[in-house]
Amino acid sequence: MTKLNLSSIAFATALAVTASFASAPASAALLVQSASVGGSPTGSAFANFDDLALGTAGGNSLASNGQYVHVNFLGDAQAVQGASGGYYAAPVASSNNGLNFGLANGTDASTYLTSGSRGAYANAGVELILPQSMMYLGLLWGSVDTYNSLDFYDANGLIGTITGSQVNASANGDQGTQGTFYVNIFSDTAFTRVVARSDGYAFEFDNVAFNTSGTPVPAPATLSLMGLVLLGLGAAARRRQRD
Repeated sequence: MTKLNLSSIAFATALAVTASFASAPASAALLVQSASVGGSPTGSAFANFDDLALGTAGGNSLASNGQYVHVNFLGDAQAVQGASGGYYAAPVASSNNGLNFGLANGTDASTYLTSGSRGAYANAGVELILPQSMMYLGLLWGSVDTYNSLDFYDANGLIGTITGSQVNASANGDQGTQGTFYVNIFSDTAFTRVVARSDGYAFEFDNVAFNTSGTPVPAPATLSLMGLVLLGLGAAARRRQRD
């Protein structure tokens, strides 16, 4: 009777698992951490957009590491200060979540970005072109609404989207301290461009942080399958030692 070589079977299984991962669609797993306390991880660069002209001109905003974030405004998106009834209101920093960026607790009196859509401005958005491929993005997200969204892109197109509902399950556009969060988003796929969109008024944000280090976490099913493969390899090695 032919003997089964367990090490060969385990190795073949490992190759099959690896091949299945390699052939999977290129979409990002995005991990969202939102809180009213704290800000971006240590070592992140950031742009606060205070060097942008108010209005829709956009342009390059100098980041803390000497690189630039290029800002494009689509539709009724713009750089603003203060508030405009029915259109936008400044984020409100609290619990020191703006201190890393020179922003004291209270209403953001500096320049921030806003995107909103209504009527003729159905395709509004703030496009951020990052200086290089990144794995992390953070932002002070004001008056979070369910219809706010962040789209993440690499060179091949859209890789993932985060919505206001993922930031705050009860998102209702609260313009006070309870409606502003510093949101940390980690990706397992590098991205070079982010677009902030909103189906209504508005998506307001400031103090965008970024770095090249993400925290990809394998899905539980993937971990289980890999564990079985490793157990198979270990069993084969023990059998060889006994033989």
